[in-house]
Amino acid sequence: MTVGRPFPLILNFALPLLLGNLLIQAYNLVDAAIVGQTLGMNALAGVGASSSLLFLILGFCGGLAGGFGIPIAQAFGAKDYVRLQRYVRASYLWGIVFSIVLAVVCSLLCGDILRWMQTPEEIFHDAYIYLLITFISIPCNLVYNLFASIIRALGDSKTPFYALLVGSVVNIVLDFLFIMAFGMGVGGAALATAIAQLVSIFLCLHHLKRTPLPMSPNGKEPVTLRDAWHVLCMGVPMGLQFSITAIGSIMLQSANNTLGTECATAFTAAMRIKMFFICPYENLGVALATYCGQNLGAKQYDRIRSGLKDGLLMMLIYSVFTFFVLWFFSRDISTLFIYRDETRILDLSQQFLRVSCCCYVFLGTLTVFRYSLQGIGRTKLSMFSGVSELIARCLISLFLVPAIGFTGVCIGDPSAWFAADCFLVPTFLMILSKLNAQTRLARCL
Repeated sequence: MTVGRPFPLILNFALPLLLGNLLIQAYNLVDAAIVGQTLGMNALAGVGASSSLLFLILGFCGGLAGGFGIPIAQAFGAKDYVRLQRYVRASYLWGIVFSIVLAVVCSLLCGDILRWMQTPEEIFHDAYIYLLITFISIPCNLVYNLFASIIRALGDSKTPFYALLVGSVVNIVLDFLFIMAFGMGVGGAALATAIAQLVSIFLCLHHLKRTPLPMSPNGKEPVTLRDAWHVLCMGVPMGLQFSITAIGSIMLQSANNTLGTECATAFTAAMRIKMFFICPYENLGVALATYCGQNLGAKQYDRIRSGLKDGLLMMLIYSVFTFFVLWFFSRDISTLFIYRDETRILDLSQQFLRVSCCCYVFLGTLTVFRYSLQGIGRTKLSMFSGVSELIARCLISLFLVPAIGFTGVCIGDPSAWFAADCFLVPTFLMILSKLNAQTRLARCL
């Protein structure tokens, strides 16, 4: 990604990511649709009651794996293949440590966390079963994200997509089998996802063993303490950024849970739809992180600025498209999960989606600048944008939701996105200006 026009490079890299993320959201939608239409509204609310908590944990895993890929992309851009292999092995070691610790701790605290989130009693059991199985399978999620991040760091976004495609088909088939044929309830949905991730892991591992560079976990290049620390310093801030953001989302969901089962159900359905439509922003961001990382390694700072402009253009085009779809069809889409005679829940879901789609340009700006900042190695600064989101969501959860109810929940995310933009945009532009100034000075000398 260090040569050629930025727009087609970023777009071609982002498209497989987009398709892969759409697959993830598709089988999440299938989970929710089967649970809602087969097991009822309480079961659907039980699955959704922990969605923010899952974003806290699984978001940390995804961010951690993405951060591990940044030094790999930079080393690849600099064509330093010895350093690249050391970073890969360090990533594997840290991945094992974090996956075991997170799975054990989260599983033990599962019930206590749900009580702290004020989960309604009528949906507590379903929420606990779904959450516990998901926590036990954390290693599957983290290892897949790690393998996919390493492959993408080398400029290949197609292979993780193909692995995810196969896994998605497996997930959907197992959903029908476990829930409808075997009657396993919400636990069947969580188990189907875990097995699907295992399938994707084996496919990614098979690809890594066949790459020209020794990228498999049993590589021979020794890892130094400095390498391990550098990889950790890239990964942990990115993971914490997602977790800090998720803490605010948990507070917002906890405030929403106090409004009753109807609001919890509407929130679950709306969040599934919202996540489906916002995933292109994340994919564009991941593409920009790899693009910026490789060009930073190659010291082509002018290309970073050009890529940023093209990324913003793509974001604006998609934001306009999404606004029209969700403004006019959000209620119809919500009926995938909610019975048509549940008019109150449908009204709430439509309200949430309409408010969100009006502000997606804030979210798009956030992802473009945040991931670009991560790509140039400023993961700690990127983490501070998550703090801005946390503060905004906490204030709304504590003061606005009790005052105006579900409307406060609806404006929680847009307020957080805008707060993060106020930090990210000037920070990234300032750092990029310094990099360009250093380049001009070096040329003069």
